[in-house]
Amino acid sequence: MKLFVGLGNPGPKYERNRHNIGFMALDRIAGDHGFSPWKSKFQALISEGNLGGEKVLLLKPQTFMNLSGQSVGEAMRFYKLTPADVVVLHDELDLAPGKARMKQGGGHAGHNGLRSIHSHVGADYARVRLGIGHPGHKDAVAGYVLRDFPKADEGWLDDVMRGISDGAADLAKGDGGKFMNAVALRVAPPRSSTTKPKAEVKQPAKAEPAPDTRSPLEKLMGKFK
Repeated sequence: MKLFVGLGNPGPKYERNRHNIGFMALDRIAGDHGFSPWKSKFQALISEGNLGGEKVLLLKPQTFMNLSGQSVGEAMRFYKLTPADVVVLHDELDLAPGKARMKQGGGHAGHNGLRSIHSHVGADYARVRLGIGHPGHKDAVAGYVLRDFPKADEGWLDDVMRGISDGAADLAKGDGGKFMNAVALRVAPPRSSTTKPKAEVKQPAKAEPAPDTRSPLEKLMGKFK
């Protein structure tokens, strides 16, 4: 069994915040892949389903971001899961908007949700880092992540969500490469290879006229023929 954890803050006030992109990703997976209705358990909202033959539990902690690890730890203990069974989807300031990266283990880079998970289950879980960009100054971060995505971001945000949904089965199987390819195909679709440019039709070169070697008298007589 795999545990997909989306990070965010509970309630309609935070629903479209940049900080809630992890919740948005799980909502998209649940909706697209016929998961069960959300219900309350483990201090979270959970939904169960199947992705590519793998049983998957989606979990959105309702403890607020700073205490996310309480919920994750509770679910892991109940199902006897290890960090290798867990994938956390979260916002990433150090990636440009629309970019996504996979990471296995490592530090929390000051992200309060990851910091809490570290303290409860350790660092050896996988992460899907979803870029939201950086406001440019450390003091502006708190206000930036707790503001809604602007309308101008809706295009790339929807592309990323579609890509995550497309690659969800690969993510459940642990194939990070295929998962990232699925996201990339939505964010930067390749140009069609079926329409080839028309070949340029070359016109035959015109032959140069032969030089006129007639005498002046012959040229004059030719005019009267």
